[in-house]
Amino acid sequence: MTFDFDTILDRRGTGSVKWDIPAMKLGAPEAIPMWVADMDFAAPPAVREALARRVSHGAFGYPSDPVSVREAAVDWQKTRFGWEIRPEWLSYAPGIVPALYACVRAFSRPGDGVIIQTPVYPPFFSAVEASGRWLVRNSLRFESGRWTMDFDDLRRRIDDRIKLIILCSPHNPMGRVWTEEELRRLAEICLERNLVVVADEIHGDLVFRGHRHMPFATLGPEVTARTVTLIAPSKTFNVAGLAASLAVIENRVLREGFRKEFADIGWELPNIFGLVAMEAAYRGGGSWLEALLEYLEAGADLLQRFFDERLRPLRFYKPEGTYLGLVDGRGLGLSPAGWNDFLLRKARVYLNDGAMFGTETEGFARLNFACPHSVLREALERIERALGGLR
Repeated sequence: MTFDFDTILDRRGTGSVKWDIPAMKLGAPEAIPMWVADMDFAAPPAVREALARRVSHGAFGYPSDPVSVREAAVDWQKTRFGWEIRPEWLSYAPGIVPALYACVRAFSRPGDGVIIQTPVYPPFFSAVEASGRWLVRNSLRFESGRWTMDFDDLRRRIDDRIKLIILCSPHNPMGRVWTEEELRRLAEICLERNLVVVADEIHGDLVFRGHRHMPFATLGPEVTARTVTLIAPSKTFNVAGLAASLAVIENRVLREGFRKEFADIGWELPNIFGLVAMEAAYRGGGSWLEALLEYLEAGADLLQRFFDERLRPLRFYKPEGTYLGLVDGRGLGLSPAGWNDFLLRKARVYLNDGAMFGTETEGFARLNFACPHSVLREALERIERALGGLR
């Protein structure tokens, strides 16, 4: 099958946060939105067809917990990663962010320490701080255009108060796909210090040529027993609005603790359309995903060439996975506020401010390139024209 990622899908007036924020809250309706991790592509045909069939049925009462959904998720993990999990290990959540909050509260107590590796997705910060836990930052190192883990710093920061580490794999915002060696070194430290690992692997399906996503929990039985893995079809298949994700937890005690957090607020299952989309994506979305990955990587290559050839002193760092890349704007010599104003008001493109991910990425911006290549070219040409105005 062939799939069309070139047609521009007009999302204005559809209740899209990605498109509404620049227009309604920032006073920049003409800005191209390239910020929140939301693709400007229609979901796979298999998903849309399954949802249409369910809508045509007409009754949308309380959903059950279909075994077929769990089996689809189990099969997907085995096919994509060789990871053999069991249906009973799976617990639902209304999204990865609520799952992060649940994990922090289930596996630590107020005042306990939780480690995050910054710069990182902002809800990692809020999940810890809003829960009354002690936020401990293990900064990643940026050397020769590549971000790596600082294991020496990590060891120094762990004491008896630290109970939990949240891993972002692949990493958002810089798009690192951690190698097996890096993950094994991290696992060694976590086992030595008796830490629970919450692995946010929502971008695990989105990995480019030459790289391989390894689920953290596959590193051995001892690691599996201490790991909570968060997965979802939302980023992979562009169905985040259907609010359905999963936690894979082999350890029964951890699994019961996770489920209790949602039981305590009266939440049981995703909505019926979230379940339908999840099963359809995992059953019928494989060929669409392969085509998507080729298209996304071609877009990343387009960006790399354009920045290298025409947008100096700006720099773009091609990610190893995800559809998110960092733009380094420090070469312009602008203040952080001036850099953001340049992008939004002068170039008329809306990217995420790098500072929201941590102090390490002040002066950077995160660019979402999951859109038609014609839109990418227009955004790049806008930046080029804006740069010309500064010279």
